[in-house]
Amino acid sequence: MNKILKSAILLAASALSGPLCVSAQDKSAPTAIPAGTRQPNFLLIVADDLGWSDLGAFGGEIATPNLDSIANGGVRFTGFHTAPTCSPTRSMLLSGVDNHQAGLGSMAETLQPDQTGQPGYEGYLNDRVASIAELLHQGGYRTLMSGKWHLGLTPERGPAARGFERSYALLQGLGNHFGADQNKAWKAIDAAPTYRDNGKLVTYPKGRFSADYFTDRLIGFLQEGSKDQRPFFAYLPYSTPHWPIQAPPEDIAKYKGRYDAGYEALRDARLQRQKALGLVPADLTPHDWQDVKPWASLTDAEKAIEARKMEVYAAMVDRMDQNVGRVVATLKALGRYDDTVIIFLADNGPEGNVIDAPHQAVLKPEGKAKLGIDNSLGNIGKATSYLGYGPGWAQANSSPSWLVKGYPTEGGTRVTAFASGPGIAGQRIATGLLNVTDVAPTLLDLAGIQQPATFGGRAILPFQGHSLRPVFAGTAAQVRQPTEAVGTELFYRRALRKGDWKAVFLPKTGSAYPRQGYGTGIWQLFNVAKDPAEAHDLSASKPAKLQELIGDWDSYAKAKGVVVPAPAPVQGETKK
Repeated sequence: MNKILKSAILLAASALSGPLCVSAQDKSAPTAIPAGTRQPNFLLIVADDLGWSDLGAFGGEIATPNLDSIANGGVRFTGFHTAPTCSPTRSMLLSGVDNHQAGLGSMAETLQPDQTGQPGYEGYLNDRVASIAELLHQGGYRTLMSGKWHLGLTPERGPAARGFERSYALLQGLGNHFGADQNKAWKAIDAAPTYRDNGKLVTYPKGRFSADYFTDRLIGFLQEGSKDQRPFFAYLPYSTPHWPIQAPPEDIAKYKGRYDAGYEALRDARLQRQKALGLVPADLTPHDWQDVKPWASLTDAEKAIEARKMEVYAAMVDRMDQNVGRVVATLKALGRYDDTVIIFLADNGPEGNVIDAPHQAVLKPEGKAKLGIDNSLGNIGKATSYLGYGPGWAQANSSPSWLVKGYPTEGGTRVTAFASGPGIAGQRIATGLLNVTDVAPTLLDLAGIQQPATFGGRAILPFQGHSLRPVFAGTAAQVRQPTEAVGTELFYRRALRKGDWKAVFLPKTGSAYPRQGYGTGIWQLFNVAKDPAEAHDLSASKPAKLQELIGDWDSYAKAKGVVVPAPAPVQGETKK
């Protein structure tokens, strides 16, 4: 088996590592639900690799009326942060604990020799934490899941073993969205994804689009429980719009010609809408492009290919929105919509790698042909194509932020997120610093359940995030004090956020992610309140503040067990 190919395929399938608290934690117990008050239902929706500006409610031009309705009717978050890639984010989302302690210190597919076997680097959601599904189920909730898991491949590490009484799961980080990679050729190179239906291995129904089928299964679970009086927790983690970019042809057709002006024009248009919506400062200038060819420098043939990629990507987002509409319609038909809290988020920034069937660095054209891959212009978007949409569109979609998925910069970790439902003051924008670790304590708080010290006879780590109940209610703008430090690390790339300040370290080399990494090898400092695009490095003018944040990051790394390479010896120094 080609181990490099397997690594590249699985590797690009996911991504993550994320921020977490190093200082003050929220010690308060969840607020008890008053006697006689019904516990709310929860619908938690996750989009995979969605750009910050993709949805209409966040400045995008893609048709997303269902998600826009939920977002605009609730509270939109402009400062919600995750890990830089998917599985680390998902570990924090479901546990409320830093990914370096929850088992995904790095993605399972990218573990380095010095990380392998270290605590917190198991490559799956470990036993030091209890998932929010386990805690809610123990507290009387009916727990449902359909979609991407990416937190463990074996039966004892799957969703059926971690608190979900009904589940349908894609176990790995990606798969062909029409199920076409289950054929013999893909299995021969160990690149075919696996699926579990309530814990049992099953074959994906070939030809069904992923967002459609995941939604079908969740709707089925909801309808099965229509007579069940228990409140429910429904987890719907889509694998769209993660590469390979594929979509139903009728949706792709809607966007024909929409992106012919190129990614610079798209970023400019989205930024203007973001300013009009009040999502970013009116005088904001976006970060410079990184390693992106100017649209005008492309040939006509190259422009046609690039425009087609974005048309397909937009169709994926559109189709996901249609399916969210189906879930909402089901909840309304069942009489469960009005008492359901809906939380939506992306798992990280948009994918900026150049990905070509399934990875450009691995397969030559003849190798693609053997796998039945056709990335010609007329075939892009079909089940036999296998592409990403590249750094130009990704940086337009992360606008106005710096960089993309895989980086601890704002472009990699600031994501689309919003909430709506009972107890949530609507038609608002909340600008405070929020973190993916806040979701689990929020759900438990709203359910009136206190996190136990042990679960299943084992001690578990306490939540490290904060309940967002005051932000939901509109009584507070944020849940962190300016003195609380929030650290991040993935692929040896590091960041530390403290109040308005953020320090970022991008190494020149050593990243495990399959991208020609962008980095200077020195710490940089930004005031993200004034400069959310991270365009102005203040390390030279604020050296004391930078050293303060570096010290905070060191404390974070020690507390969470972060494994990074040892500092290189100073020139002339003898290595001990």
